[in-house]
Amino acid sequence: MLAASRSLNPHPEKVTDAVFLASPFCDPRDVVQVKYEMVRRVRVDKVPVAQAARAFGYCRQAFYEIAAVLDAGGPGSLVPGKPGPKGPVKLTATVMDRIDAWLAAEEGLTSKDIAERIAEEFGFTVHP
Repeated sequence: MLAASRSLNPHPEKVTDAVFLASPFCDPRDVVQVKYEMVRRVRVDKVPVAQAARAFGYCRQAFYEIAAVLDAGGPGSLVPGKPGPKGPVKLTATVMDRIDAWLAAEEGLTSKDIAERIAEEFGFTVHP
């Protein structure tokens, strides 16, 4: 369930906070709970940032980033986003229009040929 929702903590063994681990509700494998409780521990229980971050398996910088995400979007924003690019990065509409023109002008043009032309004309590489 946690893996399917992308909220599986890759390093639950780094969570050493005694209060968190003593609770039957808290699960060190749930990265959303871990992040939320780390911020709560600082803000409500007044634990120093460095101590809380370390006890939940993070560094101080990560604490501040997590706290900012939580403030901006609430607990749901702590769920890690889908990995990878969010859309085409290199094959913009301009590049695709050019590819369409090459394909219309030359029958039998291969993907390798197209990749080479993109490198020459646009200055970046794509996998054929």
